[in-house]
This record gives sequence, structure tokens and C-alpha cells, in this order.
Amino acid sequence: MTQREVFLYFQDGNDDAYCYPLKNFIGFQHAADGTLLMRFVSVVTGPGATTEIDTVTLTLASNKEKDAINDIVNLINSGPHSVGVITIADNVNQVYASTHITDVAGTLDS
Repeated sequence: MTQREVFLYFQDGNDDAYCYPLKNFIGFQHAADGTLLMRFVSVVTGPGATTEIDTVTLTLASNKEKDAINDIVNLINSGPHSVGVITIADNVNQVYASTHITDVAGTLDS
């Protein structure tokens, strides 16, 4: 059986959504109390770029960065995922991969 590629989905507003292949996920960065960054190979410049990185900023409850990382990683690893898309944070529909996530915003590095 062929395994499908898994994508991570983020929506920070009615007209703002981001969807990255899991293979483009670089890692997490704890940027400040209540702020967790998820870094991805840029959708604008692609995998050949060496410095361009897209950032998705997750706002969390205070001091819950490690718990949120555990929740996200456990969700990703709980596959197989029947639809191929994992929602990490969706402000419009209020769906979050962790109960500690309260907001999401994306920045494309073009």
C-alpha cells in the first residue's frame, strides 16, 4: 500500500491559510513565553533556498510550549491519517492540535 504524503494545515483568518507538506517542517522554536514558532521550507522559494524560511507563530497559554509540542508531535505520529491533512491551528473553525494553542499567524518569507 502506498503511503500518502501528510500535510499540516493552519488558518489564521477567513482568507489566510497555509498548508505545508510534513517533509518541509524544519522544527519548533520557543520564541517567548506563550509563543511557539514552527519553521518550514518556504512555499515561495522552495527547497533549494538556503535562508528563506516560512514561519507559523502559535500563541499558547503561558509556560505550555513543551506541552503543545508534545500534543502536536503525538497527533502527527498517531497516523495513518485518512485524509492526509492534519489541522494544527484553525482560528476560523476554532480547531487546534493542542488545547494550549489560542491563536495562529503565518509569515511567508518571499
